[in-house]
Amino acid sequence: MDGSEMRRTLDHERVRGIDAFASASTIDELETVSVSILGRRSALGEVQRALGSLEEDERRVLGKLVNETRRELTEARDGRRAILEAAAEQDLLAADAVDMSLPGRRAPSGSLHPMTLVEDEIVEVFLRLGFRVAEGPEIEDDWHNFQALNIPIDHPARTMRDTLYVSIPGHPELLLRTETSAVQIRTMQSQPPPVYIVAPGRVYRRETADVTHLPVFAQVEALVVDEGITFADLKGTLEAMVKGLFGQERRIRFTPSYFPFVEPGAQIGVTCFRCDGVGCPTCGNGWIELLGAGMVHPTVLENCGYDSERYTGFAFGLGIERVAILKYAIPDMRMLIEGDVRFLEQFGAA
Repeated sequence: MDGSEMRRTLDHERVRGIDAFASASTIDELETVSVSILGRRSALGEVQRALGSLEEDERRVLGKLVNETRRELTEARDGRRAILEAAAEQDLLAADAVDMSLPGRRAPSGSLHPMTLVEDEIVEVFLRLGFRVAEGPEIEDDWHNFQALNIPIDHPARTMRDTLYVSIPGHPELLLRTETSAVQIRTMQSQPPPVYIVAPGRVYRRETADVTHLPVFAQVEALVVDEGITFADLKGTLEAMVKGLFGQERRIRFTPSYFPFVEPGAQIGVTCFRCDGVGCPTCGNGWIELLGAGMVHPTVLENCGYDSERYTGFAFGLGIERVAILKYAIPDMRMLIEGDVRFLEQFGAA
């Protein structure tokens, strides 16, 4: 390659390179063009390698021309790269742009579970009546859970209440409590009368889960022990509780029933939330069983060191789930434990 051919090549590569750089539409395309125009195997590279075959004077002139051509092409490439990078950044900013005119997107706020809402409301009713809250362990011993409540080892009432025993060496009497009545025993053992307590907590029973029953459920029990307490006090307290929870139109019904720890005892029913006492598939006869109640058995008082000739009292316990299905018209108690978010979202404003 002689000097004149080198000049023609340099002129051609200058024009071709500037046009090619200007036509590149992406950074990757620009890099490809740069290799073909400015790379070692490009026509410009061949001219630079052929300079050694020229005379010194001509080599000096053409060497300067090669450097000028390379600088011009490099500037054209770098200028195009700056333009493409700025355009890419603008596209990225546009893709991430936030339309400030759009309404805000708030994260959904959580809400209390309907069971928590109901428990808080029940406890609040009793606090307004002058009761205090008492709590106890979920793992109980046989004496507090059964024997102190007038349920000896051979008593038939244990049949449906003997449930989950805890395997701890040396302590065969421990079990998961079947009702929060054990809290009543512990309270009476720890203080003299008068006693006005409400005891919420989780309990465990041998139950088959259905529309109105669960094997593990939450319970609230109340206990009153004082001088001169009668069945009329029990009835008045229950009416105040039911009307406070379900409304003034709700009615209650006492049905005689047996519980070893009360005498006399009764099952308390509340008019059905669906049919208002007429009868429907949910309730069957217009009433939904709500709780068991009665006057504290003298033996229970004596077991706790109270004088049953001087003091009387009443006690009752209700499942919080039963109150929830009545209060919120829930057709199936099992919905409370299924964890369906669509169901739980209904109580966000409760």
